[in-house]
Amino acid sequence: MRSSPALPAALLIALLACSCSRMRSPLTPGIDGSVGLPHIGMLSNAVELPRSGPAHEWLRPAGHHFGTPVLVDAILHGAAEVERQRPGSPRLRVGDLSARHGGRLRGHASHRTGRDADLLFYTSSLSGAPIPSPGFVRIGPDGLASLHPKESGPYVQLDVERNWLLVKALVEAPGPGVTWLFVSRPVEALLTEYALARGEDPVVVWHAESVMLQPRNALPHDDHFHLRIACSMDMAVQGCEDNGPEWPWLPSVRQRTAFDQDERLTELEPDSLPPLGSSPGHGAAAP
Repeated sequence: MRSSPALPAALLIALLACSCSRMRSPLTPGIDGSVGLPHIGMLSNAVELPRSGPAHEWLRPAGHHFGTPVLVDAILHGAAEVERQRPGSPRLRVGDLSARHGGRLRGHASHRTGRDADLLFYTSSLSGAPIPSPGFVRIGPDGLASLHPKESGPYVQLDVERNWLLVKALVEAPGPGVTWLFVSRPVEALLTEYALARGEDPVVVWHAESVMLQPRNALPHDDHFHLRIACSMDMAVQGCEDNGPEWPWLPSVRQRTAFDQDERLTELEPDSLPPLGSSPGHGAAAP
């Protein structure tokens, strides 16, 4: 596996100082925002996602809900678009973003630079009535999830329509763009098949298919989306780094390392621990 480009020595010192003191390093007073890679970096002058709003809410009060302005704006935009198009929808439940100053976050290998967020799926009853997400429940290839995996039911199902509207809103949101939307292959298939069946623009569907990815060597992300926002041009100047592909919709001036597909999948640094509060036996990991 190809290693990531070396960071400047001063930046490495700043990152280490941040991870220990959880304060901005005096060695780099001019560095602001998201600095470093998603799995090794820091966050400065973070914005906190509001606890709740007309279309979203925190999953748990004890979580970490700080991010860059573009990440927070993307979440609010996505949730608002679902509510606008389907009034009365349950609120989008949002798990962890990053800690106030970034750095290592328990249960995650990434989520260190304010550009990652866990978004729970919209769900519905078996009759199709939208219901608030019950939490991290694993969606099977048939779109169903048992609330008690060791028992036979009760069941909820993936609200394919609202989840597609969320994905579409995220990939079309203003800002630097989505690098990845980690999710299981069966959930991706359900969403893209629905989008094509309802006559969505093939370019939008291709865009969504491109960023939706089940990571290797990690949990499949069958219980939530893991959103990762790209570095903007201004963020890149301040030290923000991407290790994803050069999607055509991303800012073209950023310097990236060329990866082939296998290398991309192995260098995503997915998390290796289950989300906090997940049910016993949930599995091994979440990004």
